[in-house]
Amino acid sequence: MTLPTFDDVTAAAERIKDHAHRTPVLTSRTIDEAVGAKIFFKCENFQRTGAFKFRGAFNSLSKFDERQRRAGAIAFSGGNHAQGIALAARILGMPATILMPNDAPPSKIAATRDYGGKVVSYDRYKDDREAIGRQLAEQQGMTLIPSYDHPHVIAGQGTVAKELFEEVGELDALFVCLGGGGLLAGSALSLRALSPRAKLYGVEPEAGNDGQQSLRSGSLMHIEIPDTIADGAQSQHLGNLTFEIIKRDVDDILTASDDDLIECMRLFASRMKIIVEPTGCLALAGARRIPEKLEGQRVGVIVTGGNVDLQRFNALLAS
Repeated sequence: MTLPTFDDVTAAAERIKDHAHRTPVLTSRTIDEAVGAKIFFKCENFQRTGAFKFRGAFNSLSKFDERQRRAGAIAFSGGNHAQGIALAARILGMPATILMPNDAPPSKIAATRDYGGKVVSYDRYKDDREAIGRQLAEQQGMTLIPSYDHPHVIAGQGTVAKELFEEVGELDALFVCLGGGGLLAGSALSLRALSPRAKLYGVEPEAGNDGQQSLRSGSLMHIEIPDTIADGAQSQHLGNLTFEIIKRDVDDILTASDDDLIECMRLFASRMKIIVEPTGCLALAGARRIPEKLEGQRVGVIVTGGNVDLQRFNALLAS
């Protein structure tokens, strides 16, 4: 098993530079005062498709050979990876089939179709999406691009932290949301190269702390599908590649409750005037959990996406 390196992140950055947005880094004096640190928010909710996933998707598909391009890509995703693959495939002129759970947010399903992806539904509680994906890939000759456990995906996601460090310099700590680990693993590659003294924290839903269990036990843990509003982090386990990088480079994994995420959504909307989906709030929620460790420090927080139905967004804020 060959792990990606920071050189792969650098190559990915060159590959995606004319297609992915270089997203803004924002600050909030109110949130700084509440946490007691200077926080730099890398806002991937302003990325194409509304989330960081476009980076890894485009990097992966851009490396296809001619045969792979003709047959196209297949992926399974609850939403953001789906949209990233669909748009990247459209830009690169290839077909894309996306397996999406039938209870995925309607706005994410609609957006995936709008970007040109062919959506195939499955029941996340009964069906094995990985088995379905492999079967379709074999039948139709498509290339399967998983949402996190793939070296080109990890390298693409690592460009988020790379851009952050290039803009603000070295940090004392970086907080990254954690589902399957693609963004956290990619961030680790950039952090160890550009800000090696920084502490790196992953943050996952309290109801789905498989990553925390895995890091602390040293073994890859599998869990049931977590019941959480953070639909982008409802993974049941880390990937083999992502776990190896996380074991090596991540200092700790924290958790956040759904109530924590709603409070962060409210903070982002009221203080920074931005819409952030529940999963995108995990990193800030993690930083707010340990202010005593961050006092006076320079802290990075990756805001992963803003894809949330407005009706659901309003309902969560009113709850």
